[in-house]
Amino acid sequence: MTAGPLASGAVPPMPDRTPKALRAAIAQHAPQLLVDFDRHWRRDIADAYDLAPVPAFMARWWGEYAVARDPRLEAKVHALEDEADREPDYSRAKALIEEAGNLRRQAAKAEPGQ
Repeated sequence: MTAGPLASGAVPPMPDRTPKALRAAIAQHAPQLLVDFDRHWRRDIADAYDLAPVPAFMARWWGEYAVARDPRLEAKVHALEDEADREPDYSRAKALIEEAGNLRRQAAKAEPGQ
């Protein structure tokens, strides 16, 4: 990922699909995620002798960063989740969570450079 100035309000591109590139992008564009990213890395990956958990780790954090890099999308997802938390009607709350989940899944489909 090439670091360069972004236009105000521009969404940064997705990094290369490697742990190192993803961590650098998180540090630069979504630092609020960095502590949890590093904690998760140390707990599940850093001392592992088996690389099997790496794809699941990358999928989770790829999606988290894909949402967090876009402040408008992040605000919308969190607003839906917060509204669902306060919603007394189960069907309505479920629909709100499903909508937030769909937005998260769509964001996670972003490819490097997008």
